[in-house]
Amino acid sequence: MRILVVEDDRILGEAISQRIGRMGHGLDLAQTGAEANQMLALQEYDLMLLDLNLPDMTGNQILQNLRKKHSSTPVIVLTARDEIKDRIELLDLGADDYMTKPVDFGELEARCRALLRRSQGQAQNIIEYGNVCLDLQACTVRVKDNTIELKQREFRLLEVFISHTGRVLSKEALIEHIYNFNENPNASVIEIYVARLRKSLQDSDIHIRTIRGLGYLLEKHHA
Repeated sequence: MRILVVEDDRILGEAISQRIGRMGHGLDLAQTGAEANQMLALQEYDLMLLDLNLPDMTGNQILQNLRKKHSSTPVIVLTARDEIKDRIELLDLGADDYMTKPVDFGELEARCRALLRRSQGQAQNIIEYGNVCLDLQACTVRVKDNTIELKQREFRLLEVFISHTGRVLSKEALIEHIYNFNENPNASVIEIYVARLRKSLQDSDIHIRTIRGLGYLLEKHHA
């Protein structure tokens, strides 16, 4: 998934980015409100981690602007404020969750997984499609009762496909989900990952179909 971290403290922002990046998601870091708004204008994100105290504007303003545009991007607010009235205000503005600094990275990862699951209509860390089962927490994939080995990008690509069943996904859309702004992969890299996924899933009852000129569609084999 594609995640935006908005944090003006460079050391904390990079620490969060590295920790979340290990989960295999595409991730961008903004250190000002202007940078955040620019990125939000160019890219649809699956999740945003938002600091409130930015040098040029408040996180509240970014959150308000986001919701005024009717964006449903889940937002976790990272704040030093811990009074109940502040939390109520944040939730009323459209925040989905909040954490008081200093944050525990393990808990932050768990809350990210929870919001990403919720946004995808999943109630737990296990996603099943056909006879394929993804464990989002353990980052493992099973076909029937057999565990298959996938590289991190391949795992996230499969997660994107299974989270968008019934939709044709272009190479550009897939790149947006799994790469950062500062990475410039050629579209051919998606072809390589898709080829590897097809090989890994050859014993499953699902497959990735190429829709010429449009992209890829994940579907179940017909009996």
